[in-house]
Amino acid sequence: MVESTYRTLLVDGAGPVARITLNRPDKRNPIGLDTCAELVHALGRLRDDAAVRVVVLTGAGSAFSAGGDLGSMQAPAVASDIPPATLVDLLLCMHEVGKPIIAMVNGHALAGGLGLMVACDLVIAADTATFGTTEISVGLWPMMITAEITRNIGRKRTLEMMLTGRRYAAAEALAMGLVNQVVPAAELEATTMKLAGELADKSPAAVALGLRAFYRSADLELEPALRYLQGELGKVLALEDAAEGISAFLQKRKPVWKGR
Repeated sequence: MVESTYRTLLVDGAGPVARITLNRPDKRNPIGLDTCAELVHALGRLRDDAAVRVVVLTGAGSAFSAGGDLGSMQAPAVASDIPPATLVDLLLCMHEVGKPIIAMVNGHALAGGLGLMVACDLVIAADTATFGTTEISVGLWPMMITAEITRNIGRKRTLEMMLTGRRYAAAEALAMGLVNQVVPAAELEATTMKLAGELADKSPAAVALGLRAFYRSADLELEPALRYLQGELGKVLALEDAAEGISAFLQKRKPVWKGR
């Protein structure tokens, strides 16, 4: 994969596990318009790179992301060759990549940073990380990330977070369903990469169909969802990878995926 130079990110696109690092540690990795545009651009390149099976998203320094870039809210984005993108574009893009995105949360995941984390497919967090929607404390409301958080933990917990603005410890975030796993900070890298390796070993074609079907069916009524998923099941069964997986199972060998 040919690398691009980004102002707010570091991207290691070497497959099968690529890594995107939010790279403004002096500002605790804020999410501004520049970062949204760069993330959409980077994810698009990783989506189109057949060698990449899984994406790990993390933050440089002591934070995953402490939230929106308040300074950039009152200033235009820096001129760039990368097409502009909003947080809406970014969140929609993340659900259309067709490859698992794992958030490796090394520190604070607050406000918009929490929304970015929740939009990832899976989340592994250090036991020292903290979480919260803190916007109310500065007279704001976390509008855009409401859709992501509510779909993960429900209305009551989401409103509790948003109305109080309090911060939650990693154990609380795990109990709430915000994260999948909490590990000692020293084990975060190894645990995340082990999971990424396991996911990278699955059929990329089945994973892509499955992830897109998961998100597209989430908000449908029951009968339309079932009808839609029935059609998607037909697509999965027609994959060459499905035939290979069944043959490998019967022959008691490891499958060799073709990605189609």
